[in-house]
This record gives sequence, structure tokens and C-alpha cells, in this order.
Amino acid sequence: MNRQTGSGGGPPRQFTMKDAQGFLKRGYDALNQRDYKQAGACSQLVLKYMPKMGEAHFLIGLIGIESRDWGTATRAFKNVVALDARHVAGWAQLARAFVTSGQYANAEAALGKATALPCKDPLVLDVVGTVYSLLGDQPAALEWYDKAASHSDNDIYELSRAKALTFLGRFDEAEAALDKVLAIRPDAAQAHWMKSRLKKADTDQHINQMTKMASKVAPLSEAASFFYYAIGKEQEDLGQWDAAFAAYQQGAKARRNAVSFDEEAEEAMFEALRQTFTRTWLDGVRNGNDDTSPIFIVGQPRTGTTLIERIITAHSDVSSAGELQQFSMSIKRLSGITSPKPMTAEIIAKAAEIDPASLGHMYLQTTRTLRRDTPHFVDKMPVNYLYVPLIAAALPNAKIIHVTRDPMDSCFSSYKQLFAEAYYHSYDLEEMARHHVRYRRLMQSWHSFLGDRMLEVSYEKTVEEIETSARKIINYLDLEWQDECLDFHTQASSVTTASAAQVREKAHSRSVGLWRRYEQQLEPVRRILTDAKII
Repeated sequence: MNRQTGSGGGPPRQFTMKDAQGFLKRGYDALNQRDYKQAGACSQLVLKYMPKMGEAHFLIGLIGIESRDWGTATRAFKNVVALDARHVAGWAQLARAFVTSGQYANAEAALGKATALPCKDPLVLDVVGTVYSLLGDQPAALEWYDKAASHSDNDIYELSRAKALTFLGRFDEAEAALDKVLAIRPDAAQAHWMKSRLKKADTDQHINQMTKMASKVAPLSEAASFFYYAIGKEQEDLGQWDAAFAAYQQGAKARRNAVSFDEEAEEAMFEALRQTFTRTWLDGVRNGNDDTSPIFIVGQPRTGTTLIERIITAHSDVSSAGELQQFSMSIKRLSGITSPKPMTAEIIAKAAEIDPASLGHMYLQTTRTLRRDTPHFVDKMPVNYLYVPLIAAALPNAKIIHVTRDPMDSCFSSYKQLFAEAYYHSYDLEEMARHHVRYRRLMQSWHSFLGDRMLEVSYEKTVEEIETSARKIINYLDLEWQDECLDFHTQASSVTTASAAQVREKAHSRSVGLWRRYEQQLEPVRRILTDAKII
């Protein structure tokens, strides 16, 4: 398909396939340099003259994925498969866009299209594995990562295998996969970071290796963040407290350089939540959906939410659905909000007008494919603490468990964790502390009028008195006691959080009060929490 084009006052000329291919090459080069504006301009120019060129739509989809604009990615990959129903990469990437934006049923449908088509492209096989992983099916994810690795000697596929093996608790195999990566690329920072998390360090050999490599990368780069968080973790394993904190600090500085945190916007959102969702509001709304199956576990990250989940899902009547985005996404959809941005004060104001029954119904419908055949399922998305009154209104028979931890331990545990795409407040000590103050005050507000409707569970009490705490939790859930709830660490099911290794151990108190090892460095946090009367 040739079209006429021209520039300036010159005569028009044909826009040829060669032109299109040239602009697409420039677009892909720009994408690789993370110049999304240039990449987008190249693809849009091609589509101006060749609107049915699937590869231009595909490039726009990749730009959407890399820039985390999932709406753009979804629309672009829909165009790709509409133009070519056998475009396996298009279906795989569409499934990825759907699952990342919480559209699980659509993701499964697109995934079915992708897996029904023949494919030996390791990149596509790897994307299919990633979609299965995001859907919570780690065995299937590993199967597709294995296929990708079998078709290529690129170390990136061994990295994917290592992730799935870690989630499945197959740590020796995960380490072997990471060793393959490091044999090819000794300076692969993410592989070093993943390896550091598999087991407790007993020598400083790996620390010394990583320290040399870290000195050769840009101090604020992504590689630096991986290296320094890994170094800090292993130094902490060896009791090298001051050195560990210094490494965490360098890692946090590098990560903060890559992400932005709008504290004013968060303050406005928390204030809108407290002002909007009150006892008066809850008493005045219509009845919600009376389904009894959901169990929500909420709180801050790294506070024992996974431990509580494993205790509960050891019961034969309960399964885990993972950390779901469904509730917040249902709020956005029913509020008419299409922005991919996080929850805002504007969305909160509109959320108060949502029909609770409709909200409960949409949540249950969009989580349907993620639940197993058990009477109850756990949604362990910690930040659902923001929406507790909405959960109580939309699903009045749902159970809500709020997991608490010593504020200093909670703040430090988040600070020393390298998160994927969340908790951007955690890379600065004072921002972390102020966030924790807002969180605590919000939960105090929710407790003031929800009372026994929500169970508060202390991490410290749980690890100190595991059976007493477990029985209290199971009783709150109106379930019959099963001794298996004390053997939670023997479950074979996958764990997709930073606690993947820890939760396969018996409950222990090693991390209780750990912040005191860093008392001097954490003084800014202690001061803010003390002034706010949180401690």
C-alpha cells in the first residue's frame, strides 16, 4: 500500500514500504533507548500512511507496556490481532496488558488464543510464562519459561525460570538457574539480588564480588539498586549492621532516582478518605452483595500479611487468590475513571456515590477466574486498607483482617526492601515515616466505627503465640479448627511475594525488634513517629 506524502513546498512522493520499515527501525531503536516520544512519533508517522500496518500498532503496544500505559497497550495489541488473528505475539502481549490492568477474564481469553498458535519464538514464550505467573499459575509459568529457555541460550530466560522456581519454593533449582545467568553475565545485577534472597549468607564472598561490580556501575542506576540491596541483605545476615544500613541507603537512593512519589497528593487522598468514609456514610448506604467467600488481609507491606495468609489457607475451606487489584479497579470502573494513575482524592469523592451492591458484584465477577473451588478465598493486597469502609459496605459478609507490626520494624522492613512497582514512599526514611503516620491514623479512624467487623492481628503476638493467634483468626472466620493451620510452612502452593523463602519456615521472632540494630540511623523515623504519638 503506497501513499502520497511530501514536505515543505516540494512535490508529493510515494510513502513506500521501505520508508515504513526505516521509520519502524528508528522507532524500535528509540524504544530501546527509552525515548518513548520518538518511538511513538515514528510509529504514528507510519500509521498515518499505512493505518493497517500491524507492526506499527505492535510498536505502540510495546511503548505502552514500557511506559506502563496499559490502556494504550491494550488498544494497540487489539488492533494487531484484529488485523492478523494469527499474530501470536500480539495475543501474548494483549494477554499481558489485560492481566496487568486486572482484566483477568480477558487475559485468559487472549492467552488461550496465544497458546493455541504454534510458536518457537522464545520472547513470545517468555511473555506467555509471565502472563501465567501474573495469573498465579506458577507451574504453568515455569513450563513456558522452560520452553523459552529450550529455544535460546539467552540468559534472560533462565532469570524468568529462577523467578518461578523461587515462587514454587524450589530454591536449589532457582539458584542453579541464577548460576547459569551469572556464568554468561557475571555482572547481572538482578540475578545477584535474587540469589541473595534465596538463603542466609554465611560468608562475605558474594558480598565482595558484588561490591566490586557495584563500584563499576552508575551510582543511581537500576543495577546499583539491585547490587546494594543485595549487599545490604547479606551484610545483615552476617551481623554487619552499619555496613548493611549504608548499603540499603545507597540502594534506596538509586531506586528513588528512578521513581517519583507525590507526597502532597497522598496527603490529599488520605484526608479525602477520612472525611468521606465515616460512620454516617456507612450507616446511610444501601445494602451490598451478601457473598460470604472473600477474606481480605490488609496492612503495610513486610508486616506479616503473608504469614497470616498461609495460616488461613492451610485450612481446607480456604484458598489464596493472591494480591489482587480488583477492588480498587472496580472502584475506578464504576466511578467512570479511566486514568491508569493511582487512587486520588477525586476518585475517592466519586467512590462514595457508587452503589455498594454493584461494587461487590463487580469485584466478585472480576475475581471469579482466580478463585479455586473452595468456600472462601483470600485477597492479600495490603493496600486494600485504604478501602476498608467500602469493602464493609460492598461485601458486608466478607472478613477483614488488619495485620499490624511495631511501627519502627514496619518502617525499616519496607525501607530495606526493593519493591517492583509499588510503595514509592519507602525509599526515603522521613517520607516512609510520614506515610506510616497517615496509615496509622486512617486505620484508627476505620476501627473507631467498624469495631469487631475487622479483626486486628499483631505480627509480634502471632509469632510469639502461634497456636493462640491462629485459633483466634480461624474462629473469627467462622471456620472449624484444623491442625493443618499450624503447619502452614509445609504448604506446597506458590508464594509470589518477597517472603517466598521465609514463609516456608516455622514462625520465628528473629525480625522482631530488628530495627534496634540501626537505632542511630533510624532516628529520623523514630522522631517523626514519636512526635505523631504513634510510638
